[in-house]
Amino acid sequence: QVQLVESGGGLVQPGGSLRLSCAASGSFFNFYHMAWYRQAPGKQRELVARITTTSTTFYADSVKGRFTISRDNAKNTVFLQMNSLKLEDTAVYYCHCAWSGNDYWGQGTQVTVSS
Repeated sequence: QVQLVESGGGLVQPGGSLRLSCAASGSFFNFYHMAWYRQAPGKQRELVARITTTSTTFYADSVKGRFTISRDNAKNTVFLQMNSLKLEDTAVYYCHCAWSGNDYWGQGTQVTVSS
């Protein structure tokens, strides 16, 4: 069982920045594939970015060049640096872990981009 706890969400103006963090439990973080998803009101949950155990990254086209996913294996934490935020980035952001054939989700953190 892996527990994920997100933090760092909040209210920000368009063009601003936020950094999300996701702390994972367990002793095998090095072997977790990690990702960030988001879900806006009335929309399906979508993949934002993911990072593999070898730190290979993937980004959705909508965030490419603005968001950066990274991981700190020593701290069992994955980050999502979000710059140049847009109104359409408003959503609940969820941390996801894939490990040993199982999927784990955090509780989500709200990101609101508004002027």
